[in-house]
Amino acid sequence: MATQEPSPPSSMENNKPGFPRKILANKLEDKHLCNCCHNILRRPYQAQCGHRFCSYCFNRTVSNGPQKCNACIKEEIFEEPTSILKQGCAFPDNAARREVENLSAVCIHESCTWTGSIKEYEVNHEGKCEFMIIPCPSCKERVRLSEQERHSERECPERTLNCKYCKEPFHFKNIKAHDEICPKYPMICEGCAKKKIPREKYVDHIKFCSKFRTPCRFHVVGCDMSVEKEKIHDHERACAYEHLNLLLHYIMGMKVSMEGLQPQGLELAGHKLVELHQSLRELEARVSLLSHTPSGPPVQGAASSSSSSSSGAAGAAASSSACSSGALASASAPPPHPSSALVPVLTVSTSFTPLPSSVGAALELQLHSEKTKVAELGRRCIDLEVKAGTFENVVCVLNREVERFATTMEASNRQHRLDQDKIEALSNKVRQLERTVGLKDLTVAEIEGRLREMAATTFDGVFVWRISDFTKKRQDAIAGRAPAMFSPAFYTSKYGYKMCLRIYLNGDGTGRSSHLSLFFVVMRGLSDALLKWPFNQKVTLMLLDQSNREHIIDAFRPDVTSSSFQRPVSEMNIASGCPLFCPLAKLDSKNSYIRDDTIFIKAIVDLTGL
Repeated sequence: MATQEPSPPSSMENNKPGFPRKILANKLEDKHLCNCCHNILRRPYQAQCGHRFCSYCFNRTVSNGPQKCNACIKEEIFEEPTSILKQGCAFPDNAARREVENLSAVCIHESCTWTGSIKEYEVNHEGKCEFMIIPCPSCKERVRLSEQERHSERECPERTLNCKYCKEPFHFKNIKAHDEICPKYPMICEGCAKKKIPREKYVDHIKFCSKFRTPCRFHVVGCDMSVEKEKIHDHERACAYEHLNLLLHYIMGMKVSMEGLQPQGLELAGHKLVELHQSLRELEARVSLLSHTPSGPPVQGAASSSSSSSSGAAGAAASSSACSSGALASASAPPPHPSSALVPVLTVSTSFTPLPSSVGAALELQLHSEKTKVAELGRRCIDLEVKAGTFENVVCVLNREVERFATTMEASNRQHRLDQDKIEALSNKVRQLERTVGLKDLTVAEIEGRLREMAATTFDGVFVWRISDFTKKRQDAIAGRAPAMFSPAFYTSKYGYKMCLRIYLNGDGTGRSSHLSLFFVVMRGLSDALLKWPFNQKVTLMLLDQSNREHIIDAFRPDVTSSSFQRPVSEMNIASGCPLFCPLAKLDSKNSYIRDDTIFIKAIVDLTGL
């Protein structure tokens, strides 16, 4: 008994509704439709009311609890509890399933020619059709299933690629942005034109590239030249005067800008400081003088007593203050009358007291102002000294930079010489490799020629020679550039005679310029020692009519006394054949021997007796 074909896996029963109606090749019947999704039944279940549902549709309907049968309501045969759909009230309808699965089906996708049964469609074709339209998971564009792989690899704008330089993944739409930051992206040196320099090594390359153009080291002071590194020394040596001039102008400009911040120069400030010191000393002397000079007339007692005092006391009175002079006079003279002594005392006190408060305050204020100016000038002098020290430091730094640049230049020159030596060695190696490649090319060309000959070689004594571009080759023959042509070699057997054909498209000997001449040539072979000599096999030569109506044929049997058919002692013997093989007039007129500018020559060697 035949074994029933296994059904599709049960997982298919629970996640798919009915089959689309379009897959039916024959007329659709209502009994084959699901009463829920209204498609063709897939794994039909029959409810207790008699209506059929897809397994998926029935389980989805009753998943939220008992439901009324819509088909019963539509047919107006609703009856409780028969028309209530719920878990456990339906059973698999295997009879309907077999009937549906045996229905003829076609693929619903355009251009697909698949046909079979619904069961075969479900098992072998559904979801696998090459013409099925599906959305691309990345860009959502709808493509055929058969083209999904090509779309994902070549067309999808959201596809992920691996950079061929750094192997990092990126989206195709970001390819330009990635190329701008890829550390392995090949760059070209603008100086030496070296290619395929990884971006991560480009900075290191241009540091040592002798051809890379870099700004002059004096660009900070105004030199706008860009010079190759290997020529920077020559540039600096040739433009030393210009560089020093630019440097001088730059430093002078800095000095002028610094002096612009200070209204007076250092020398002027020094003179002003000296003048202020002198003014200060004069003011102090005036203050001292004013403090020791009385403003009113002297008292009578004081005058009489001063004459009787010693000369030392008189000198002291002249240099002392007014108060001490009055005290000394009262001590040495007799006491005056009270009324006469009162008035002079009051006069002295009222005339001398205002001096310190008015004149002294003004002098003190002027002295303070002058001291402030002196301090300000002293501070400005200090600033100018600091700036002068700064200029000296700048000059020192420039000297150190010049020394460092000279050292760097010397190291660069040494490196340049080493690079030149390496370049010379590499150039010699490249020339040697070019010679080797040239020899290899010659060898390859020779091998290719041998391969072409081997591809055209026959080993049964029958050879068809196809000559294309007949018109051009005929003109070359007429002009004398290539009067004769040799065919590839052919053999009577694998270890037999080696032969070829020789043709003159403009004739040879008695047939020159009037006939096409065709000759047979015996060549030296590897197995000549095993063969019978002289060559004595009948040879038939033919120009084939490409309409297969009238071939031009000529045959001959070799003259065994001729050297043309003896065992070759050189690469090939003297050709022997038909100098008047075919009149050229027959080929010049309309004929069937030349088609698509091509003729065919056939040679047949009789193998009788071999």
